[in-house]
Amino acid sequence: MMKKVILSALLALGPVAAATAQKTSPVGLQLYSFRQEFPKDVAGTMARVKEMGFREVELAGTYGLSLTDFRKLLDKNGLKAVSTGASFEDLEKNVPKILEEARAFGVKYVMCAWIPHQGDRFTINDAQRAVDAFNTAGKLLRDNGFSFCYHIHGYEFQPYRNGTFFDYMIENLDPKYVNFEMDVFWVRHPGQDPVALLKKYPNRFPLMHLKDRRPGTPGNDTGHVDVESNVTLGQGDLGIAEIMKQARKSGVKHYFIEDESSRAMQQVPESVAFLRTAL
Repeated sequence: MMKKVILSALLALGPVAAATAQKTSPVGLQLYSFRQEFPKDVAGTMARVKEMGFREVELAGTYGLSLTDFRKLLDKNGLKAVSTGASFEDLEKNVPKILEEARAFGVKYVMCAWIPHQGDRFTINDAQRAVDAFNTAGKLLRDNGFSFCYHIHGYEFQPYRNGTFFDYMIENLDPKYVNFEMDVFWVRHPGQDPVALLKKYPNRFPLMHLKDRRPGTPGNDTGHVDVESNVTLGQGDLGIAEIMKQARKSGVKHYFIEDESSRAMQQVPESVAFLRTAL
């Protein structure tokens, strides 16, 4: 019924308004997807993001621009920054820097995508260090009006006791201060099920990265993979439509396409087209 009401409203506004709405992406974009293009032409690449229909983005640096100038460029292109990345080191030692950036960008969420550890093995010491840092920084961020999320990266699913390090972390991270960004690739790649995880922990994943994986890609729990295994959404083996169906039920609030392949500029619009028909 709601879809019919929206469609009727668009038709009443005329063909131009309907066409514009049709071009809007149903999800956001992690700007890291275009990390090869941004350093060459920040303004031009941002304009391409707008042309692809995106209205929400997650940030991954300013590519040499000041915080103010980067925010102006976002505003010029009608892009709302929902989330920005923060390094583990800054979360441990320089939360004021993170607060300054978050305020400048006008985001609601701050996320961290990597916990330092030696080689490919993640240990209980690494997990405990992260829990302490995240709970402390997460409280400071919440006290200042922001929400903190840790971006799962695969190595958290290495075995620990009768479960995994992820089990340890989610049990010890205070949900008032720390939640998660589910990168569906980095849940499936070490052999986990994104749908099952969403069902088990509702409302712990307010953010989600959408990727797809080339069928036949061998999995691992190291957090590393050939980036060319990233394929257009709907052409891989992750089952994006089913994941997003459950994600809506489990409290995911914002979705971002993240394509780490060298073909991102080509594949991202194709992924948007898939989502427009699949959702």
